[in-house]
Amino acid sequence: MPDGDPAVTQMTLGYDPAKKRFVGTWVGSMMSHMWIYDGALDATEKILTLSAEGPSFAGDGTIAKYEDIIEIKSDGHRLLRSRVLGQDGKWNEFMVGHYRRK
Repeated sequence: MPDGDPAVTQMTLGYDPAKKRFVGTWVGSMMSHMWIYDGALDATEKILTLSAEGPSFAGDGTIAKYEDIIEIKSDGHRLLRSRVLGQDGKWNEFMVGHYRRK
């Protein structure tokens, strides 16, 4: 975490054939909110955009819209970008993570 404390996170992903959508959850030891995902692949089938709602960064109890975007860069490399929809209607990226197979 930014303050140096360790954190543990867990993401689950699956496909709901009835909805024809990807579904999942995300939880982290740094917060009490369980994020519920709903998403779809792009036409290239290399970018999965997962939408969720959760506590806004304002800390005022309001709910904001978020997206986690997982991109397959290669067989051994995935890119995760997280963004939040601002009050101005623009998406603001706040996290990027690279996952590489060893």
